[in-house]
Amino acid sequence: MRARDFTDLAVPGVRGLTPYTPGKPMAELEREYGVRDSIKLASNENPLGASPLALEAARRSLAEVGLYPDGNGFELKAALAARHDVTPDCITLGNGSNEVLVFLAQAFLQPGLEAVFSQYAFAVYPIVCQMVGAQARVAPALSPDHPMPLGHDLRALYQAVGPETRMVFVANPNNPTGTWLDGHRLKDFVASLPPQVICVIDEAYTEYADSDRLGDASTWLAELPNLVVTRTFSKAYGLAGLRVGYALSNPGVADLLNRVRPPFNVSVPALAAARAALDDHAFIERSRAVNRAGLAQLTEGCRALGLDVVPSAGNFVLVGFDGASAAVHEALLRAGIIVRPVASYGLERFLRITVGTEAQNRRLLAGLADALGLS
Repeated sequence: MRARDFTDLAVPGVRGLTPYTPGKPMAELEREYGVRDSIKLASNENPLGASPLALEAARRSLAEVGLYPDGNGFELKAALAARHDVTPDCITLGNGSNEVLVFLAQAFLQPGLEAVFSQYAFAVYPIVCQMVGAQARVAPALSPDHPMPLGHDLRALYQAVGPETRMVFVANPNNPTGTWLDGHRLKDFVASLPPQVICVIDEAYTEYADSDRLGDASTWLAELPNLVVTRTFSKAYGLAGLRVGYALSNPGVADLLNRVRPPFNVSVPALAAARAALDDHAFIERSRAVNRAGLAQLTEGCRALGLDVVPSAGNFVLVGFDGASAAVHEALLRAGIIVRPVASYGLERFLRITVGTEAQNRRLLAGLADALGLS
């Protein structure tokens, strides 16, 4: 069918929108490059896969897929409420935490209003702002020679807040940099914001963060009514393919988010798997241990190759090269190794590399050495 241009019919926020670009699938790489046995270290997935308890729960739930899911997600919300010591009316379920970010924009942003986020923050923040026609105010990140290079600068974020600001997005740890904020400082920052400004703390990678210094923003909800905390089951819990995330907030905020939430937005298998994954503490501890060792392996290995590595509290590292990283990225693809270019963030000389298994990390480091002519 011949494509026709309907741009003029689209709402203004959509006309110039550039969609989020996901990591390249392994099957696509193997088709395009004729390689086999590829590995994907691009999308910050858990290299161990999913929790065994979650997989079994998902399998059992398949007998019910002829029925609509529980639109309220009663069992999952009850478990999350107990985990975070909140009431179920504080919870909004999403088809991944990405969808919850969309709900927040739909509920609280519009043309004439503003949202604030850091220079190298998650790519979805500007997308949801543009989608609803809100203005994005981007705060400069910390300098490359700062102890937390390219990370969030809370002073700059605060200074970017103006009379039309209705939302501030803060990722802790941040994607794609891996940088993080001290929990005490972050809590003080949220408390300092005007009451009409909602602060969204995105904790997608918090299960991987070894340092207690980051804190748990969900414990601040009773004190900070303008705080929203988002979490996901896509990372440490290994359920990226099932798409389930959630927001924790004041019940008044959650009520508005649930008004724009589509009915049945989380599937039967996703609800079952997420509920079971919450109880698989052994899997999370194993995932954390593998990640801890892998972060050290990649950090030390990349630095031994003369590369810059940004400190990370996530399950990935941001690696800097002397010049643009495009040639290295292409060489890795030809070697059957998928990593993530981040030029779209303005980080042309960097690649983001997900922590894999010990063997995958070793293969990645060997591929980097080959690409740099150091092998």
